[in-house]
Amino acid sequence: QVRLAESGGGSVQAGGSLKLSCVASGSPTSRNFCMAWFRQRPGKEEREGVATLYLGSTSGDYLDSVEGRFTIARDDANNAWYLQMNSLGPDDTALYYCAAARLHPFGCRSSVGATGRAFDYWGQGTQVTVAS
Repeated sequence: QVRLAESGGGSVQAGGSLKLSCVASGSPTSRNFCMAWFRQRPGKEEREGVATLYLGSTSGDYLDSVEGRFTIARDDANNAWYLQMNSLGPDDTALYYCAAARLHPFGCRSSVGATGRAFDYWGQGTQVTVAS
């Protein structure tokens, strides 16, 4: 069983930055492991995949609206991954979740923009609020 714990949300002004962290416990690293960040924006019924990173990859995949502003990275020594968010705007206001699943690379990449139904493990969510 994998447990995920997030931290790092908060309130910032537009143009600001935040870094979200997700620490996994319970032997999460294995073959075909996909790490991801999802968000649920106000008024939206479903979450959307913002960024994903396959265990064997050196770079992530991103939602078009965050490409170039957000970076997903992992810290294998600490069983953690992060989402560095720069140039934040009001449209980035959301509840952000880290998630993990045992997926092949194609499934991991395809989770960008998807709702996350393929993901087995979820954090509790951390709120990000961006004021204009």
